[in-house]
Amino acid sequence: MRYVRRHRLPAHGPAPGQDEDPLAGIANLFDVSVAFIVALLIALFALFSAGTLLDKNSKVTLVKQTENGEMEIITKQGAQIKAQKITDKTLSGQGTRLGTAYRLANGQVVYVPDEEGPPK
Repeated sequence: MRYVRRHRLPAHGPAPGQDEDPLAGIANLFDVSVAFIVALLIALFALFSAGTLLDKNSKVTLVKQTENGEMEIITKQGAQIKAQKITDKTLSGQGTRLGTAYRLANGQVVYVPDEEGPPK
């Protein structure tokens, strides 16, 4: 009768001293960090309702204050974005009276146009 030698394979991975990949754990950490970053971006978009900023048909107005106290109004209408700086300068010029604005007791402002209307 012939004797055949059989090699047993370890049940739980390679035995100590055999080849192991030392960078296998780092690749898994990279995958986890990418998934975390994507989840964080989605959460931030949901928190700040930034989806309306990306919608091409939306109308959004933001007021921003810079570090030196200047105010800026950012308006987005469709694909067009405008930024306007607010100053304390008094403007003057020629114009035509269009109507009157009234502030109600509840704080609401109502505009009442003049009877003649703007010139055509």
